[in-house]
Amino acid sequence: MQSGSEPTNHVVIALQGAFAEHQVMLKKLSLKQKLTVVLVRSEEDLSKCDALILPGGESTTIALLARLAGLLEPLREFTKKKPVWGTCAGAILLAQSVENTKKGGQEVLGGISISIARNGWGSQVESFEAALEVEGLRESDRPFHGVFIRAPVVLSLDPKPLDPPIHVVARLSIGLLPKSQTLVPEDEDDTDPRDARTIVALRQGRHLLTTFHPELTADHRIHEYFVMECVLGTPV
Repeated sequence: MQSGSEPTNHVVIALQGAFAEHQVMLKKLSLKQKLTVVLVRSEEDLSKCDALILPGGESTTIALLARLAGLLEPLREFTKKKPVWGTCAGAILLAQSVENTKKGGQEVLGGISISIARNGWGSQVESFEAALEVEGLRESDRPFHGVFIRAPVVLSLDPKPLDPPIHVVARLSIGLLPKSQTLVPEDEDDTDPRDARTIVALRQGRHLLTTFHPELTADHRIHEYFVMECVLGTPV
């Protein structure tokens, strides 16, 4: 990461998905550290960056376009060294393993030690919104409006002994969901920490993962959290 008065470069992968929305949100931040947003379409673009946002969109398409652009392996190397935030489809790419993939499987970057399922809630018509309690945000007592569009579902946390610990940032109560989207039986504790499927935001080291779309709201607090805690802050 660059230091002193030099800018910290943020990147949004401009191959497919909601990269423009992330760009807008980053430009809204009021920080002492200057941010320069770089839209990445090549390995040269990526080399300018200190942190990365993998946007929502279609995970298989993003991975394919990254491979065609010669970016897939550079992205994997980037993920080993620098902070990355994956939202929705980006969360799938950031995982170590994926279920419910399209024919031919899903290429991933493997930055976070979890298993995740594509379209875990169902099709586009099962998209929904929910008020979330997100740990560590500024004004943390004010709920964050979560937008879930064909969202993935976290299936398991699988850290190896030498991996950084996984820190859950936000969970979704089944009480907020339509009956068709219930994760666990109604007579069970809907905030049971043993059920990974309730996790909608987590952090491992300097990587952040959200299964929803913060960039589709007017609230830039999670973008602020990523910059302050994952990019400029200390790994947890």
